[in-house]
Amino acid sequence: MDERRNMNNGGDGGRKPNPKQKQTIIILVVAGVLAFLGMMMMNSFYQSATTQEITYDTFIDWLENDEISKVTINESRLEIERKDAQNALIKMKYWTTQIYDLDLQEELQDADVQYVGKITSSIWPSILTYLLIFGLFYLVMGLFMRRMGGAGGVMGVGKSTARMHVEKETGITFADVAGQDEAKESLREIVDFLHNPGKYVAIGAKLPKGALLVGPPGTGKTLLAKAVAGEAKVPFFSLSGSDFVEMFVGVGASRVRDLFKQAQQNAPCIIFIDEIDAIGKSRDSHYGNDEREQTLNQLLSEMDGFDTSKGLLILAATNRPEVLDQALLRPGRFDRRIIVDKPDLKGRADVLRVHSRKVNLDDTVDLDAIALATSGAVGSDLANMINEAAIMAVKAGRRAISQADLFEAVEVVIAGKEKKDRILNPEEKRIVAYHEIGHALVAALQKDSEPVQKITIVPRTMGSLGYVMQVPEEEKYLMTKSELEAELITLLAGRGAEELVFSNVTTGASNDMEKATHIAKTMIARYGMSDKFGLMSLEVIENPYLEGKSSLNCSESMAAEIDSEVREMLKCSYEKAKALLQENRKALDELAAFLIEKETITGKEFMEILKNVDAKDAATTENAE
Repeated sequence: MDERRNMNNGGDGGRKPNPKQKQTIIILVVAGVLAFLGMMMMNSFYQSATTQEITYDTFIDWLENDEISKVTINESRLEIERKDAQNALIKMKYWTTQIYDLDLQEELQDADVQYVGKITSSIWPSILTYLLIFGLFYLVMGLFMRRMGGAGGVMGVGKSTARMHVEKETGITFADVAGQDEAKESLREIVDFLHNPGKYVAIGAKLPKGALLVGPPGTGKTLLAKAVAGEAKVPFFSLSGSDFVEMFVGVGASRVRDLFKQAQQNAPCIIFIDEIDAIGKSRDSHYGNDEREQTLNQLLSEMDGFDTSKGLLILAATNRPEVLDQALLRPGRFDRRIIVDKPDLKGRADVLRVHSRKVNLDDTVDLDAIALATSGAVGSDLANMINEAAIMAVKAGRRAISQADLFEAVEVVIAGKEKKDRILNPEEKRIVAYHEIGHALVAALQKDSEPVQKITIVPRTMGSLGYVMQVPEEEKYLMTKSELEAELITLLAGRGAEELVFSNVTTGASNDMEKATHIAKTMIARYGMSDKFGLMSLEVIENPYLEGKSSLNCSESMAAEIDSEVREMLKCSYEKAKALLQENRKALDELAAFLIEKETITGKEFMEILKNVDAKDAATTENAE
């Protein structure tokens, strides 16, 4: 096994405490300080209640009148006990500031007063005492900070926190990354340049200074960077953009300088900065951040300053490229933008094969069918599905994963686990059954809808009381207007079935209406599928690689007209859904009754019942004729 080497600048070379030990030391120090302060406060309170300050003249008067029994002489003051306080329950003590009177000792002896201490005419002992205490405190704190900070605590604040890995320490190569063939091809060229620079230099080519990995979360940007480390066999510095950010202005810039200094000493090497948007946000004069902007300026300067002939490459990853500063994105800094997007059908199948290499699969498994059923899933989703399927197989007492396990895992990731403790009453169960059959029946009756794979009324932990799973027959990259309209009608058919059968509606269609409204608004404002607005683009996408929220790019009056058009489109789709259900009311009732009995039915069972009902209707019509 290769040993991991960490870049460690400074320090005493000893063993550093782990985070728990550091936390314990801090807690003990704070507790000691608080206990000391508490004792001091209690002592101060007691002394304030039993001690009273008097003037030196009053002290001399008491001394002359023989009212003093004892005097304690300290460095800076005289503590006095009166004769009339000897029999008191709480003895009141008095004190006065010591005046360096050389005759005081003789006066005390003449008055036959007991005294303790030494009368001095110098303040140097007090000064030396304070200096000694301060020196010991400084020494203890210095040792403590050195132990906590390696190279002196604050002295190490500006040091880079990057971890350096060597060769294949990550254990990941390009063979472990699937579904991102174009991204791997771009990175392979960079790795080949690091291995064989001569053939590129001979033609005059230069190594790109940097490559920016852009894509949604979970698509494998960090995994690709680790694969580069495994393939390149050169030192690999890995850190996050947030590692540069500190509360002290200038610390981030210092860490950037130290990082590039280390990298140049270990060239050829690769620097990987994950979530670079933490420090690379566009500079804004209205809402500036001195620390972040200084860090960004230093990064820009360092990227301009290093020599690519030494084999120094910068990789960075982000899912918010639109917020990055333009100076950071220009050629000469990040020469390549590598898109790491959601995998297509073939890519999803490849990802599933990669993640299933180390698990046992039985003969029923068809990964291509799972890939077809998981349109829009990213690599992390698919890896999670394989793991969930393996857990289900173990719980069932089997030693291999079946196709049923994989489909159940898909449902767990999408809708959550079955909520077995949520039992619907008979009326609610009947409403949910008609609602879901309404979706499925209208989908089956339209030629532009996707086939039904499964119908269930078993509640799930994500909040659904039931759902219909539709699986496309093939991967699609475009959707026609007819397909979108069919999807609108299918979404609203659940509410239509409730109104048709029960003459009432419930709250169960809230998610359906939300999706339908989004589709209708997108058709009108973004896709130009409205006769009223034509080809106008009225909507823009913000953060396309994250939540993908949209905002209207039009006036308020135009937005009101869009809302009116959306309302009309949804109303028309709802009427069509109710008309289809009314025409097939017998099929709706039989399918709902079967679903209430079974709770979960497959798409095949659904289609068989529907065909039988159609055959009976056809036979009845022939007999009537």
